[in-house]
Amino acid sequence: MGVISTIFGFCGFGVGISSGLVIGYFLFIYFQPTDVKNPEIRPLVERDSETLQQMLPEIPLWVKCPDYDRVDWLNKFLELMWPYLDKAICKTAKNIAKPIIAEQIPKYKIESVEFETLTLGTLPPTFQGMKVYVTDEKELIMEPCLKWAANPNVTIGVKAFGLKATVQVVDLQVFAQPRITLKPLVPAFPCFANIYVSLMEKPHVDFGLKLVGADLMSIPGLYRFVQVANMYLWPKTLEVPILDPSKAYRRPVGILHVKVVKAMNLKKKDLLGASDPYVKLKITEDKLPSKKTTVKHKNLNPEWNEEYNFTVRDPESQAVELAVYDWEQVGKHDKMGMNVVPLKELTPEEPSVKTLDLLKNMDLNDGQNEKSRGQLVVEFIYKPFKEEDLPKSFEESQTVQKAPENTPAGGGLLVVIVHEAQDVEGKHHTNPYARILFRGEERKTKHVKKNRDPRWEEEFQFMLEEPPTNDRLHVEVCSVSSRIGLLHPKETLGYIDINLSDVVSNKRINEKYHLIDSKNGRIQIELQWRTA
Repeated sequence: MGVISTIFGFCGFGVGISSGLVIGYFLFIYFQPTDVKNPEIRPLVERDSETLQQMLPEIPLWVKCPDYDRVDWLNKFLELMWPYLDKAICKTAKNIAKPIIAEQIPKYKIESVEFETLTLGTLPPTFQGMKVYVTDEKELIMEPCLKWAANPNVTIGVKAFGLKATVQVVDLQVFAQPRITLKPLVPAFPCFANIYVSLMEKPHVDFGLKLVGADLMSIPGLYRFVQVANMYLWPKTLEVPILDPSKAYRRPVGILHVKVVKAMNLKKKDLLGASDPYVKLKITEDKLPSKKTTVKHKNLNPEWNEEYNFTVRDPESQAVELAVYDWEQVGKHDKMGMNVVPLKELTPEEPSVKTLDLLKNMDLNDGQNEKSRGQLVVEFIYKPFKEEDLPKSFEESQTVQKAPENTPAGGGLLVVIVHEAQDVEGKHHTNPYARILFRGEERKTKHVKKNRDPRWEEEFQFMLEEPPTNDRLHVEVCSVSSRIGLLHPKETLGYIDINLSDVVSNKRINEKYHLIDSKNGRIQIELQWRTA
């Protein structure tokens, strides 16, 4: 009887399943809605105003706002690269999360937290448009409009008190308009040190969170806890460090004082008469132009006793190059000899007088260096900054520094930084340099040959006994011909007069000015007023 009842039980189960499938199919066919229609495709011009208003939120941002650009190329790039980006992002996320989880779980008496599955899905995010801001600072500001309806599968297993629970994240939706700032821009890959992210509008974030098969996000009141608007809504910012700014953007760490005392037993370069020597100094790994002493005419044992200051950024690798030249009124100046002094050979805060043998070059295997070319006497003092005076971050290095201790009471230090010029062009030649006039003093930048967009990045300082409230700074962009005998050896490419009252009140100004008497020329100048 037991066997027979078992057989009848299986037969009844099979009949029941078959009957249920047949009845369910007919019920599905019977109750299928009959008013389902294919979507109608019509041009936008044929839509009424009410329909257009309903469609407006779905229109890409570059259509509604003309200052947003289309980035279809970026969306296509993400579509093709997403399978690989997905794996790379998930791997990076695991590596970042594991040490954080390992540090936190002992506080909550949890045995382990592990990623069982981690994938962002097959649908990449899309950008509806992007706006880029142009500033005069060393930064890049972007505002993309992001929409992402993803199908991720993130499963996390949590073990505690001998039990295991599995949490799964599914159906992610993110609509956001972030502002992404890359700064400072530095000459080291990836060419920016930090990423700053802030939200310009309240974002929409929604996802499914399953625990034991139930969606926790359906619990009333829980949805508002996943919104991140209050955390990073502008002006609040999330900072993501990429590079160490102290390595990417080397900050000044000290001042080198150099005194060119004299030269002895120089060998003349001219066949007739004595030479006219002068010394050219520069510090390696520095973009600033070389500094020159005065010319001592017809003297093979000249004395200068002239002092110069250099900013030091890396005393372990930088060095001072000194070269003696014979000045010529026409033609190229002849080099009489040179030498190099590494800064690491100098003891900080201690004067060091060196008598340098002049060489043809710094090649130790060159036999011509054994020939006597004379000697140069130079005094060095390297003064490193105190630790409390060093900027701790890039933001601190961008703020206005204090004036030196010897600044007159009530006065200050006016710093003029000539960054670059754009669209400057002469009628006969374009070898631009900037000429600065202030209270009768004249300063010049280096010449840039055949360039309509020269970049100088040179700094000039003026020690003043009183604030320049009623003064003006005259900046002129000039061009000098590199050829001899032209009818127009020098011409002006444009000029600007800057009122200094604003820099006294604001302490720092960094702007681009349109050059007068120039069609499209502009020049970027940074002004600082430093007080003790």
